[in-house]
Amino acid sequence: MRVLCAFPEAMPSSNSRPPACLAPVALFLALLLHLSLSSQAGDRRPLPVDRAPGLKEKTLILLDVSTKNPVRTVNENFLSLQLDPSIIHDGWLDFLSSKRLVTLARGLSPAFLRFGGKRTDFLQFQNLRNPAKSRGGPGPDYYLKNYEDDIVRSDVALDKQKGCKIAQHPDVMLELQREKAAQMHLVLLKEQFSNTYSNLILTARSLDKLYNFADCSGLHLIFALNALRRNPNNSWNSSSALSLLKYSASKKYNISWELGNEPNNYRTMHGRAVNGSQLGKDYIQLKSLLQPIRIYSRASLYGPNIGRPRKNVIALLDGFMKVAGSTVDAVTWQHCYIDGRVVKVMDFLKTRLLDTLSDQIRKIQKVVNTYTPGKKIWLEGVVTTSAGGTNNLSDSYAAGFLWLNTLGMLANQGIDVVIRHSFFDHGYNHLVDQNFNPLPYSPWYLCCDLRPLFVSELDVELEAGILRNCREET
Repeated sequence: MRVLCAFPEAMPSSNSRPPACLAPVALFLALLLHLSLSSQAGDRRPLPVDRAPGLKEKTLILLDVSTKNPVRTVNENFLSLQLDPSIIHDGWLDFLSSKRLVTLARGLSPAFLRFGGKRTDFLQFQNLRNPAKSRGGPGPDYYLKNYEDDIVRSDVALDKQKGCKIAQHPDVMLELQREKAAQMHLVLLKEQFSNTYSNLILTARSLDKLYNFADCSGLHLIFALNALRRNPNNSWNSSSALSLLKYSASKKYNISWELGNEPNNYRTMHGRAVNGSQLGKDYIQLKSLLQPIRIYSRASLYGPNIGRPRKNVIALLDGFMKVAGSTVDAVTWQHCYIDGRVVKVMDFLKTRLLDTLSDQIRKIQKVVNTYTPGKKIWLEGVVTTSAGGTNNLSDSYAAGFLWLNTLGMLANQGIDVVIRHSFFDHGYNHLVDQNFNPLPYSPWYLCCDLRPLFVSELDVELEAGILRNCREET
């Protein structure tokens, strides 16, 4: 296979648009990931075209790709997605039934959908059917009353549907939700920067909506349980988790499980540290809860979802693998490239930064292979920038280079699955914005001219909108 592309010599800015040939490049990278191809750079010579104003001479790059000898074969769910529990706090979970969101997510299936993030360990399950009266939120009483009444009416309409429950939310309802989410976003940011998180209540209704979204989109749900509910002896308190497991089993929900999120940060977030050995015992306890439940007796279990593998984190992983390495189906960890509060556009193009991931992969592989050689390794919750991202940078084309490099490096080094944080919600690292439009570096944009590769079963209106945006951007 040969890929032809002409690139300007000038470096892109955060607001620059992609060259028209970006779709073939994205196809090349997609093939690299799903077929694990080996590639060789070919000729590079000047392209005889007129210079555009403000740009230097263009060059021609030829890539000859051999498809006969794959370097690595990756999981069919290699590129997967994450949703943060904060969508309960800001109300967006009520809109996961949107036809547009479901259609976009369906285009990325098969994939895993991990429901987890910083607020995982403040999540409590309550078997309530109607959360409208207890949800609360910012704004005047009349605003909340009208808003909650709309949510209840929408829920009733969805309940009458058979199979996948899909909604068309009125524009006025979406506008009210965006106003509420904007106010709640400030609360969430304050919590994040102060490391003081409020508890979240996940109701039965909310879990139904979450599972409906995953199931309708062709995604397999991985639910991260709260690991910070502790007994006086620091062992895991599983009472809330057991209630959730029993409810999910009663609904026959096909779910895989995880316990906690970045346990290496528990001392900072909660004032109570959990070492690797104790966390391993907690996973064994969770496994013992799953086994008597028929539908979950063979459910997959993933963990420990540690943060960047610094010295203390590696020690935690070592203790965990020694106790519970054989318990998990895949070992998981997270990676963040840049501090979102100090990021600059040129940071996304620094090779020194791009190469940091390779070193972290080797550290994780060394510990895992010491105790369970050949155990699958996943990169969960990967983001380009921390602190929720940076507006007009981590959600722009500038971040696309780093993201594509990440996918290629992970596939080449044998990482089984990579979970992107986040599919949808607040911040500036997600793939879909609050108008339900894909952001510039998302797969739909990168392959807009080759959309069947990633997006299937698009309705006519949505397909036309994506193509129109592609033409405008390119």
